[in-house]
Amino acid sequence: MNCRLLYVVGQLRLGGAERQLYYLLKGMDRSRYQPGVVVWNFSESDIFVSQIRRLGVPLYGLPCTSRAQKLQAFRNIVTELRPEIVHSYSFYTNFAAFCATAGTSSIAIGGIRSDFDWAVEQAGPLWGRLSAYWPRRQLFNSHSAVASARKSRSFFVPRQCLVVRNGLDLLSLPSTPLRSSGKANIFGVGSLYPVTRWDRLILAALALKQRGFDFAVRIVGEGPLDSSLKQQAYDLGVADYVHFLGRRDDIPALLAEATFLVHPSDNEGCPNAVMEAMACGRAVVATDVGDVPDLVKEGTTGFVVRRGNDAMLAERMATLIKDRNLCDRMGLAARTAAERGFGLDCLVSQTLVAYRSAGWSGTKE
Repeated sequence: MNCRLLYVVGQLRLGGAERQLYYLLKGMDRSRYQPGVVVWNFSESDIFVSQIRRLGVPLYGLPCTSRAQKLQAFRNIVTELRPEIVHSYSFYTNFAAFCATAGTSSIAIGGIRSDFDWAVEQAGPLWGRLSAYWPRRQLFNSHSAVASARKSRSFFVPRQCLVVRNGLDLLSLPSTPLRSSGKANIFGVGSLYPVTRWDRLILAALALKQRGFDFAVRIVGEGPLDSSLKQQAYDLGVADYVHFLGRRDDIPALLAEATFLVHPSDNEGCPNAVMEAMACGRAVVATDVGDVPDLVKEGTTGFVVRRGNDAMLAERMATLIKDRNLCDRMGLAARTAAERGFGLDCLVSQTLVAYRSAGWSGTKE
């Protein structure tokens, strides 16, 4: 089987990197670029398995054995397919992409989709450093992450840092009219891990309740903090205001019901949740992490709050609850911004430009 562009990803569950890989594959000319996907930890039940297969893109699962055996199996796939590009879409598969292409004509490109130092820490002291250094060319989804890498005092940093912002399938994210009255429906989407800081949103809900606002918070996501966050909401007396919806696949429909989105994260690259809310015509209140300050134009498409300023987070939410017309104006401006810079055509074209910057000739085009 021919394969010009081969991607390797950790898994295909519902996550930001996985969604972006799906968008890239969906948006590209697959007959021309003949993409394939290697999945480090393959599970047939993962949501993007069936979606990628429907695109006609072949999937290659690695054996559920040791890391060394996975590396050998991955290298065998690269040797057989002889792709021009091997692009790692998960940080912890970066070093695997380097090993699989060593001594071949394939160009290996790593991927970093969050803060650089945080990604290294999460991957572990040894594997994190190896994945930060190899491949020597790495593609980031945010300029803030590149700045973090360049400021790092570690020896283990990539030589070439390329940037391609996240993209969206705007046709699947229609802008819908905002309800002019009624209870404010505050939406949040993201995994229930410490880094997403849903505890901040729960504290903000308490402050809003104490001020007598009529609202509901709906959080979509799953993760290890599910029980503790629900307990926090109960202990603070806001369990009737804060609702955890678990994993949901109908984000556009939920955003259509939302008044605005809140994203209180401690660490980000280029967050899908913020971009999707903007595409659906919703104002955003988010912390100033990653490329959020570039995505959200302060006072025009939403509010950007300094990370850790919980009082201001609640205050900005109160502003939007009180002023539905402001929400509407910000949402319209957000959709315009999304149409200008978030489309799949931008994602594909910028990715191909990055490949050429990494030395890919693209001569078969």
